[in-house]
Amino acid sequence: MQNSSAPQAVPNSSGTAPPRLKAPANSADCHIHIYDPRFPPQVAKPTNATAQDYRLLQKRVGVTRVVIVTPRCYVIDNSCTVDAIAQLGIANARGVGVLRPAVTDAELKSLDAGGIRGIRFTVANPETAAVSVDMIEPLAKRIAALGWHVQLNMEPEQIADNARMLQRLPATIVFDHMGKLTFPGGMQHPAYRVIRGLFDAGRAWVKLSGAYLDTSKGPPGYADGTALAQSYVRAAPERLVWGSDWPHPSAKQPPDDAALFDLLAQWAPDEAIRNRILVTNPQALYGFPKFSSA
Repeated sequence: MQNSSAPQAVPNSSGTAPPRLKAPANSADCHIHIYDPRFPPQVAKPTNATAQDYRLLQKRVGVTRVVIVTPRCYVIDNSCTVDAIAQLGIANARGVGVLRPAVTDAELKSLDAGGIRGIRFTVANPETAAVSVDMIEPLAKRIAALGWHVQLNMEPEQIADNARMLQRLPATIVFDHMGKLTFPGGMQHPAYRVIRGLFDAGRAWVKLSGAYLDTSKGPPGYADGTALAQSYVRAAPERLVWGSDWPHPSAKQPPDDAALFDLLAQWAPDEAIRNRILVTNPQALYGFPKFSSA
């Protein structure tokens, strides 16, 4: 007879052991994707990663809240994301969609009711991108009144080249994966100055995620990202959130999600700051319900 308490493998994740770091109550994983076969992709068939699959990762890592980001394969169809929010419960799930400027006010209102709180721009490769850099500013003006943010998955060179446009955006900015500066270049890249200028001025947030995406050091420590993450923690811990990036669509081999979570102990050694990154900050950025600690 199988032991129900035995560690259970999580799809698209290596290892089965829990993290050494204990997640505080109401911790949020602020960057995942859902690929559900009930919603056929428009481009590139992904690995299935359903809301039920993700519940296994929540159980393993200890997080209870989540932010689902519409992946590239669904282009501008956010149905899968909104459906996953409903499955996981809107009290504990939010989403970031992908839109183009032709979106109607009625659609924006419907997405807001469904838990969407931002729009993402993945623009590295124009041949595969669903959106483009020239859409960022007009869409930012559309969603600012909703209190949504603009989430940027841009190459460092694109961040540096578009610094003036980013500085005049009316909406809050969230940089994916630490600005994608883990390697190469790191804090010496001109994009770091752009991000830090917005970050230090209170205009931008940073996701502590994606340490495994561009690394010369590899697991389990992904040391390339340590100094970068620590610089953000020192600068403004009140504008940081953490994300697993499950199911790791860009990884050649699935990383160990427990090890990724444990990086926070090194990046933010102070427990109070980690709690802020995992609990308080997601409440502020995504509008999760606040719970009294009393």
